[in-house]
Amino acid sequence: MPIPAPALETTVGPLTLKNPFLLASGPPTASGEQIRRAFRLGWAGAVTKTIAPDTMEIRDVSPRFAAWKDEIARLLGFENIELLSRKNESYWTAEIAATKNDYPDRVLIASIMASSDPGEWQELACTVQDAGADAIELNVSCPHGMPERGVGAAIGQHPDLVREVTRAVRKVATVPLIVKLTPNVTEIVPVAEAAVDAGADILSAINTVQCLMGIDLEALEPRPSVAGASTYGGYSGPAIKPVGLKMVSEIARELPVPIMGIGGISRWQDAAEYIAAGASAVQVCTAVMWEGAGIIRGMNEGLAGYLSRKRFAGVAALRGRALERIGTHAALSRDDRLFAVRRFPERCASCGRCVTACRDGGYHAISITDREVIIETDLCDGCSLCSHVCPEGVIVMLPGV
Repeated sequence: MPIPAPALETTVGPLTLKNPFLLASGPPTASGEQIRRAFRLGWAGAVTKTIAPDTMEIRDVSPRFAAWKDEIARLLGFENIELLSRKNESYWTAEIAATKNDYPDRVLIASIMASSDPGEWQELACTVQDAGADAIELNVSCPHGMPERGVGAAIGQHPDLVREVTRAVRKVATVPLIVKLTPNVTEIVPVAEAAVDAGADILSAINTVQCLMGIDLEALEPRPSVAGASTYGGYSGPAIKPVGLKMVSEIARELPVPIMGIGGISRWQDAAEYIAAGASAVQVCTAVMWEGAGIIRGMNEGLAGYLSRKRFAGVAALRGRALERIGTHAALSRDDRLFAVRRFPERCASCGRCVTACRDGGYHAISITDREVIIETDLCDGCSLCSHVCPEGVIVMLPGV
């Protein structure tokens, strides 16, 4: 019998999504028009750009983005020093209502941030939920600009402050409550525990990683340069996926709480990895800024194809499948060994990169004789460095040979 098509529908705590892809809070959700266009394209949900009380002044600088690209302009990492939404509360209450009217089957989450006064958080939470938001996400994790005012990551780096804000909003929230966590901590689990203890229904992780993108060596100005000066910003894009996966898996292993994974998701494969690491859904921002919201089509098709190929009935069947394989270093096997093998010698260009890597970073197990790469198995320690530096995929790691 034919295998039924896998279901992309997923649940995240009390929320039900048509597929596991949401737009994260940021420039792609800076207006109701952008969110509605994303919904037309197929996104299952969106988190508004963070809404602040009208009393909180938000003024952005220019420029406020910097990018790290490879030689053909593919994005590796992205920095932003952009602040919260510059649109006022009345704009967002009208847009939340209009968007829910047009797309009642999509999940619209209101991201909010207020001052250190819990009462302000409560007032803003009531405002957005009364407008029709399906859930509230507490932004206690922005790493730039806002911490200087005592909010953002200045709250999210302290479990007691996260607990205070979450508990205050929980008292008035009638919709699901999400807390967005910062990676700029030594341990993320204690912060996650504080949020859950205070009433969070869902956690989203991670916000951007604090960084300094680079220095212009001619002008000797940090990037992005704002009249010759800069500040530490939020790092996103493909380079932070390993950080996000680590923190999502840590939370998933320790706490029975639904998680939305964020960080470096630009392809369906990235989303699948986050789900296998314990996430129920994922949020995407930087990839949409770089390639447009239309990437959702390929993400949905790719994930559906993968689930079908693996014979998973749906997203839920993939969730957390890798967690039991993540443990301590001490628990890893010292008995099973892999060794370098020239599996595809016809591809070899005799470039010598494997020789150099093994000589200067490995175990002197590789040499070239008459333009042929020779691997001495007796010297190979199985570190795998050569397989990573080989540009043609000639070398692979296999069990004892």
